[in-house]
Amino acid sequence: MASSSSPPPRLGLAELAEEQRIDTILVAHALQGIRIQVLLRLLLAIFVVLSVTVEPPIYSTTLCVALAAAYAGWCALGAILAPRVGLLAIRFSWLILLVDLCALVAVTAVASGSDQISWTADVLVTGFAIVPMIAAISMRPLVCAAVVIPTVVVYFAAQVIARIPNGRPWSVIALETLVIVVLALGAVLLSRLQRSRVETIGSLAAQRRRLLDDVMQIEQRERRDLAEHLHDGALQYVLGARQELASLGEGPYDAESIARIDGALRSAAQLLRSTLGELHPAVLDQAGLAVALADLARSVEQRSTLTIAVDAVGWPDDLRSPADPLLFATARELLTNVVKHAGATRVDLTVEIDDGRGRLVVLDDGVGIDEAALSDRVAGGHIGLASRRVRLEGQGGSLTVRRHPDGGTVAIAEVPMSEVPMGGLHLGHE
Repeated sequence: MASSSSPPPRLGLAELAEEQRIDTILVAHALQGIRIQVLLRLLLAIFVVLSVTVEPPIYSTTLCVALAAAYAGWCALGAILAPRVGLLAIRFSWLILLVDLCALVAVTAVASGSDQISWTADVLVTGFAIVPMIAAISMRPLVCAAVVIPTVVVYFAAQVIARIPNGRPWSVIALETLVIVVLALGAVLLSRLQRSRVETIGSLAAQRRRLLDDVMQIEQRERRDLAEHLHDGALQYVLGARQELASLGEGPYDAESIARIDGALRSAAQLLRSTLGELHPAVLDQAGLAVALADLARSVEQRSTLTIAVDAVGWPDDLRSPADPLLFATARELLTNVVKHAGATRVDLTVEIDDGRGRLVVLDDGVGIDEAALSDRVAGGHIGLASRRVRLEGQGGSLTVRRHPDGGTVAIAEVPMSEVPMGGLHLGHE
């Protein structure tokens, strides 16, 4: 029997690029964390050296000083090599943290032999509180946990071993260990929070870059569409008029030829006006969204086989709002997609205000949308609808495109209108 499991979905180029950008940002912040770890590790080494020199143990003094010096040398070497090795320092940071812990344990264990006479071990044991702080900067919660848990265990063991010569009660040991436990837990949570923030920043940076790429692609597509409109429409009429003029130069003038020239020039002028109106609809500011959509519908009808019915009863004639250009551009994008992909003969376009939200509905009688094909088109760089959705969502709105139950496709765009003036009144609260 064949396995029912399906292979994992393959990431598109956009997703792969976004992951690479996030990884790049993570690495950059991790390198900054390595530099902070180097500084804290040097401070820990200085603390260890001062502990065994200012308050030296009575027994095994030479060994304690040698261990402290070796650890200080190790930290100094790390400070020199860390900027040069880069990614290797990130990859093996967990191992370096364990070296810190082992060095501190070794010096404390040797110094504990003099607990009855000196305070060296008691001073050194406070250095365990620095280890969780160093681990928290790694932005790797699992690595941080793998370091701080042994730190808590070793700290508790050191306190128990020193209990007899120092005469500390169990309650004091428990409370001091609790402080280290809180520091360890805080270190893990801080590491997780840092990673989450960096990933969020990386995701936002990737989205910003992707949106900029989308804008560039949209501009290129609009230029291409403009060139097609001018070449296939107005230019053909002008060329036809020019040929008629050339033929008139070879023979007597006749009313039929002049009529054809006049018709061609009129059609060219009409197509140029409609094209310019789509690029920058001055009527949008002068007459409002309802009239601009009606003009857009006529323009699309002229260059396609569609019949477009515009219903703007629910949109006030005297309304001018910041949402007008956004809804107009969305309608233009939706109608362009209907012409190219729907195979429709009729489109119903409705614009209205309902419950403080502007709503644009485009319903066609075409073949109906295939959501999988739509996703493939987006992955392939056809990002017109995706870009419109991002812009609407950026204004608190939404765009949904789905197959209509009675056939065809219905697209609904909404945007808040709560602060838009309408005839001297406000739809929102004062």
